[in-house]
Amino acid sequence: MTTADTTPPLRIGLLGTGPWARNTQAPALAAHPGVELSGVWGRRAEAADALAAAHGTRAYTGEEGVDALLEASDAVAFALPPDVQAPLAVRAAEAGCHLLMDKPVATTVAGAHAVAEAAEKASVASVVFCTLRFAPETSAWIAEQAAVDGWFTARAQWLGSLYAAGSSSEYADSPWRRDKGGLWDVGPHALSVLIPVLGDVEHLTAAAGPADTTHLILRHTSGASSTVTLGLSAPPGAAGVEIELRGERGTASIPGWAGAETAFRGAVDALAEAVRTGVPHACDARFGLHLTELLAAAEQQAQAAG
Repeated sequence: MTTADTTPPLRIGLLGTGPWARNTQAPALAAHPGVELSGVWGRRAEAADALAAAHGTRAYTGEEGVDALLEASDAVAFALPPDVQAPLAVRAAEAGCHLLMDKPVATTVAGAHAVAEAAEKASVASVVFCTLRFAPETSAWIAEQAAVDGWFTARAQWLGSLYAAGSSSEYADSPWRRDKGGLWDVGPHALSVLIPVLGDVEHLTAAAGPADTTHLILRHTSGASSTVTLGLSAPPGAAGVEIELRGERGTASIPGWAGAETAFRGAVDALAEAVRTGVPHACDARFGLHLTELLAAAEQQAQAAG
């Protein structure tokens, strides 16, 4: 006879009601067997009401609603623009809530630093949702390649067609993505793969390409180098994701993955594990701060060169 698991579910509130919240975070949280979706907060009451009703939970809005949701939650997940997310993450940490954040944590080093410091001071667990670190197929591939020595170089291309002519993606309506471009939107994904495999970035060179495209040349602590191309304005026929490693044992290319909702469930599992054990996840707020530092340096270089 087995003993039933009496561990109470982790109460996770969701901040945000946009496309990512509707399509990824809310469905994943509501379906997770170890989670109670404790509520949904939105700036627009009608959007919060609709999303909460769709998943059988309570809606919150307004400043008082943030505090009420934090009080009703053990952790909070964010589906908000980064520079809205950052101060709310500080507020959540100070209220004792664990943090499941979207990437980038913030688009300023000061904003990301405040989050990392708040999480550390409050001793709350944190996870930054860099998709490829949590999708089962790609997370296993990253771990496998990180265990292999002798990588010589790598090439990463992450090109979307969000802002290409004729695009009808609902994500194109995001002001922060249009303002910051592919460097900040998909750059965290590429860096979150390369760093655990090749080592930290010890030298970075950046240059602007067409539209919002940014090119990076990175030197890693392992001695390997990598090149990265990031953008959201590629023609549809040119869009796609490729990450290839080359080294002593030949080449390795990252596999495909099932989708964002499955990956987000993996991030929820990672947060729950960090809460349970007290051991920080490798992709935590401190790592999110480091990504912001690298992206800010790249942005400054690309703008100066342009």
